[in-house]
Amino acid sequence: MTGPLTSLQSARSAVAALAAGGVQDVVLAPGSRSAPLAYALAEAELQHRIRVHVRIDERAAGFLALGLARGGHRPAAVVTTSGTAVGELVPAVMEAHHAAVPLVVLSADRPAELHGTGANQTTVQPGLFSGFPVAEANVEAGEDPAGAIAEAFAAPSGGATGPIHINLQFRDPLVPGIEDPLGLEPAAGPAAVSTVPEPGEDERVRVPAEPGTARTVVIAGDGAGEIAALFARRAGLPLLAEPSSNARFGPNAVVAYRLLLEQLGPRIQRVVVFGRPTLSRPVAALLARPDVQRAIYLPRPVNWFRPGRRQETVITDLTALFAFSGTGSAAWLKLWQDASAAAQRALQSVLDREPGLTGLRVAQLVWEHTDGNLVVGSSNPVRDLDLIAAPARHPLDVYANRGLAGIDGMISTASGVALANGIPTRLLAGDLTFLHDAGGLLVPRTETEPDLQVVVLNDTGGGIFSVLEHGALGEQPEYAELVERFFGTPHDADLAALAAGYGVRHQLVTSDAELDAALAAPISGRSVLEVPVQRHGLRRLHAAVRNAVQGALDVG
Repeated sequence: MTGPLTSLQSARSAVAALAAGGVQDVVLAPGSRSAPLAYALAEAELQHRIRVHVRIDERAAGFLALGLARGGHRPAAVVTTSGTAVGELVPAVMEAHHAAVPLVVLSADRPAELHGTGANQTTVQPGLFSGFPVAEANVEAGEDPAGAIAEAFAAPSGGATGPIHINLQFRDPLVPGIEDPLGLEPAAGPAAVSTVPEPGEDERVRVPAEPGTARTVVIAGDGAGEIAALFARRAGLPLLAEPSSNARFGPNAVVAYRLLLEQLGPRIQRVVVFGRPTLSRPVAALLARPDVQRAIYLPRPVNWFRPGRRQETVITDLTALFAFSGTGSAAWLKLWQDASAAAQRALQSVLDREPGLTGLRVAQLVWEHTDGNLVVGSSNPVRDLDLIAAPARHPLDVYANRGLAGIDGMISTASGVALANGIPTRLLAGDLTFLHDAGGLLVPRTETEPDLQVVVLNDTGGGIFSVLEHGALGEQPEYAELVERFFGTPHDADLAALAAGYGVRHQLVTSDAELDAALAAPISGRSVLEVPVQRHGLRRLHAAVRNAVQGALDVG
């Protein structure tokens, strides 16, 4: 094209560049300055080049795109108008940065001549995300954005995966004209469906000819992937896998490992880390021990890792990783397997004696009943799952926003995961997490409804603080009121009424049998399962679990 582009021409070019970069899903929040992008997306959707999802709340839109990117294993984009709308994306961009998710932000902006004039909804948008994007560009009005978008996709900073920010300035007119009409004729044929590529030959596990032996454990943190489980099994090593590692399966996976580390941890000589472990203080303490040799497998750059800031040896090749880890002896692996089985029996014994439903029991049932995708909220739910999830079963994929471990945007993230490939999805979350993203339940009538079931552990407040230091302080009469007010944050929100207000089915379950039946039913459309649990008994319950597990071990 020669000469300045119209806003619609620029938007069409941007949408085409997104599609060329592998974007299949775009979340659109309505706005005036972003109107050219909305029209261009409408054309692209009718031509089966892009699938568009409309959301009214920009923060929810950002997390929906984050979920689409995570669930689809491909970049997904979110489009906003100018001004504070862009600022609403900061939490999703931060999470995408720390979790290495390819979230693409297209922010519409006023043209350069309006900046600094006091023009409505005009602010400084380039650089707004302050170092979180792996690539960013500011495209002035009239310029073709295709090159900037292609360059951003091709050359992110340091080769890492993460969010991309493209700021697009648009000049009036913002709507199609007589000379440039909108093409709204639908194309024939269904949209192309992409598939996740199979692992390449270079990603397969290779065992060296003469491995050594060592008391090594494998730690699989968020995003580790199946390779961690395969590595542990080939090397004959215990596997300490967080739920969102997607490696918590197979005979080497250890249940309740954070409790077992208290007694077995001193025997460990070496640690191999896959992904990013974030859930457990005992694991963090193990990784900080100067007497333990540590290696981290980083076949490609990740945003959360800075060379020199961690003590692990960075290894990018699996053969070298096997050489570091050595092969575990049969006795070493059996020690952990026996301890895991004993811990599992002890945990079950405590739960069987506990009256009513607890977070641990709900987590157990959710894990056992989920065949599709499972999304887990932060705070207690993901830690309950980490303690009790048995490796004999595993959902299709497990997701958690562990980049920054915030409680915001979880309903929207789970909706994106469900919509990415049309897979029924279950979200396990606490009541505060649910309430924080209640706006994520708002789906316009014109939009596809995800098959999403939200299981809400409702303890009417912040239960996680009960099992932290604040819980011990709260047991002292002089601090009880203070801790309850500032950490417990009790509330009287009516979740049933809230769900009804958004047109979402709600069911209250108060027993094992009711929850078991509700979880066994197929997930279709959106629903909320509210499970009332007691917050004030959490500290006692977790102490009982810890004592039972410790009492079940005899490690000599």
